[in-house]
Amino acid sequence: MAEHVKIEHDEVIRGWFSTAGLGRLKGFVTTTTSFIFFFFLVVIAALVWMDIPIIRGSPFSFASPSSKIYPEKIHHVSIERIRFPLNCSSFVNYVTNFEPEESTVETCPDYFRWIHQDLRPWKASGITKDMIERGIPSADFRLVIVNGNVYVERYRRSFQTRDLFTIWGILQLLKLYPGKVPDLELLFYCGDNTVIMKRDYHGPSAASPPPVFHYCGEKAALDIIFPDWSFWGWAEVNIKPWEETLRAIRKGAERIEWEKREPYAYWKGAPTSADRGDLLKCNVSDQHDWHVRVYEQDWGKEIQERFEHSNLEDQCTHRYKIYAEGRTWSVSEKYIMACDSMTLMIQPEYYDFFSRSLVPAKHFWPIGRKNKCRHLKFAVEWGNNHTRQAQAIGKAGSQFMEQMLTMRNVYDYMFHLLNEYSKLLKFKPTIPPNAQRVCAETTEQGLAKEFMLQSMVKSPSDKLPCALPPGFEPRAIRASVDGKQDNTRQLETWEAQYWKKLHDTKQ
Repeated sequence: MAEHVKIEHDEVIRGWFSTAGLGRLKGFVTTTTSFIFFFFLVVIAALVWMDIPIIRGSPFSFASPSSKIYPEKIHHVSIERIRFPLNCSSFVNYVTNFEPEESTVETCPDYFRWIHQDLRPWKASGITKDMIERGIPSADFRLVIVNGNVYVERYRRSFQTRDLFTIWGILQLLKLYPGKVPDLELLFYCGDNTVIMKRDYHGPSAASPPPVFHYCGEKAALDIIFPDWSFWGWAEVNIKPWEETLRAIRKGAERIEWEKREPYAYWKGAPTSADRGDLLKCNVSDQHDWHVRVYEQDWGKEIQERFEHSNLEDQCTHRYKIYAEGRTWSVSEKYIMACDSMTLMIQPEYYDFFSRSLVPAKHFWPIGRKNKCRHLKFAVEWGNNHTRQAQAIGKAGSQFMEQMLTMRNVYDYMFHLLNEYSKLLKFKPTIPPNAQRVCAETTEQGLAKEFMLQSMVKSPSDKLPCALPPGFEPRAIRASVDGKQDNTRQLETWEAQYWKKLHDTKQ
């Protein structure tokens, strides 16, 4: 990848055996002890180059101080270099045989069923090379996997480092299940808005839609939903990889018991959409107190102050937290719902790969887009008068994030989506002439490097992926939609009664 900084293994060795370095060593190797120490360094380097781990831990853990090769200071944080080869050598796959210790297979969470639905537009026709070529104008890059190696052809620069961390996540999947991800070719779009719209491929004479992977979808679009980049870290706003962030949020939520939290609805963010702009009007003022506390996020100031006031784990201080979409769907959803606070979700138009299985009145409280200040006030009033039920909704939402959205499940979702997608290909994937080979050792510097090390898969999985459940039958989807609507209507009925009673009291 032309934008990446490649660190060749030979350069590392040369750094150790530079002229200055040899000069410093001459005074030491004259003794037996120094010679042994020098020999030990050479052995360590050889073990690393041969991919013989000194300590093998959890597949999701990163290098520990005991396996340090050499440190690097990044934002005043000492991190450890990757122990695998530092170039795209023949060792890039590390392990070619996948031999899990556990043979039992669990069934994947219910939201995995949407994989079949997202790929349904190509079930009958399959995916041809021509379809992919027609999708290039909508994509940021093309990714090809051939014999376990990854090749990327870039078409345009994506926003921030979304593409970098997305590709990194796919590389980690290959390390988790070596030799199990089939050859494939796909297009990926890293922006906010959906790009493959149903209206453009409607009618008997319409062309088949091009398959384009993306982070979110909507009813009017055919984008193939894939886990977003932030699961491996969002360097620009200092949000760490999902596992570490979730642990921090859980600790933050334990600092204040739910009953002792501020009895208001909390939101903090950038007003990047009309919904968020309207939300600012719900803040407390001399005229109204909608029981909402809204704080506008100034990312420029946060960057200057090194994100001292934007830690997600410090934002579990209110009984209720508000989720509002940005330009489209927002990665903040999972962080907000992880707090144990009852999530007040302003009716979303978009969805990600897991949110279609969230149920109103069970995992969150739905808020209408119109008159949202009134809706929010009633939700807070209801919660403060029904603390046990409100706390249960908040707990169910956070448990979903903690139990259903583990990194194991994220990787298994990617695994099954890519496997099911590859079955639809009507051609043999080949390496594009303008593509560059990428590997886990081709990374950025700075905070991006730190987050990659934190999210690095250290060893192959010791168990098989979960078993993919069958897709939803149309009547099951209808029943699910009807059930969610029934729950929402029940809450709307309660709210109507609340405002009527309040109005009658004032008469």
